[in-house]
Amino acid sequence: MEPFLRWAGGKSWLIKHLNEIIGDFEINHYHEPFLGGGAIFFSTEHRLRSYLSDTNKDLVQAYIAVRDEPDDVIRFFEQFQNTEEQYYFIRAQKYENPAQCAAQFIFLNQTSYNGIYRVNANGQYNVPYGFRTRFEYDLQRILNASIALRNTNIKYGDFEVNKYIIKPGDLVFLDPPYTVSHNENGFIKYNQRLFSLDDQRRLSRFIDYVKRKGAYYLMTNAAHATIREIFEKGDRCIELNRYSLIGGRAAERGQVSEYIFTNIPAPRRENE
Repeated sequence: MEPFLRWAGGKSWLIKHLNEIIGDFEINHYHEPFLGGGAIFFSTEHRLRSYLSDTNKDLVQAYIAVRDEPDDVIRFFEQFQNTEEQYYFIRAQKYENPAQCAAQFIFLNQTSYNGIYRVNANGQYNVPYGFRTRFEYDLQRILNASIALRNTNIKYGDFEVNKYIIKPGDLVFLDPPYTVSHNENGFIKYNQRLFSLDDQRRLSRFIDYVKRKGAYYLMTNAAHATIREIFEKGDRCIELNRYSLIGGRAAERGQVSEYIFTNIPAPRRENE
């Protein structure tokens, strides 16, 4: 299922690799505490309840409204026009109706520059217009997402907000903000404030807790020696290449490497 949001740093590219990484592994409860665009959630089947969370309050509220009031979200969304003038007018509005706020969030997400979410020092969304003048948004994505989200608990909070409800056999998918650049020595300036190396170490201890509970984790992170050291636990570490579309200059785009860490057993091959 296609997510209803586009998300810079999202994990749609990972979907085609999931079968070779986890095979037919059956998920009990599903946890995703760095929700973003939710590409992995929407692409996998969940037999039991799912627990989704994020530290972006506007994002969480949009998910809740799409789950509970999809028709109202669509009704408000259809009132918006994709022009530069309308974009900045809508961006400046302070709506109170949850469905209208969600429609605003989706509209800005779809028409902004590169699908980036960024706020200024006052917490105001300040991403410029993206000039996607020929794009059309399929409203069926909102209805499909609402169906997929029916059996979910969606919460605002840090990645540990649902820590104590993790049960044996659950899967926790982790996609933290990347603190260091892929295959380089430099820090990502914005993300170093958002998610520091100390946060990465705290996430490593969280994974230790997940394993002690008899649950499973699947984590993506930058392919960097520091990250490998922080998350070395004797579990599987897979390095994958992907094409990066993020960055303002063409020179900054190209093949980048990602680490996939997991304690899910490697799937058996047919000839084994």
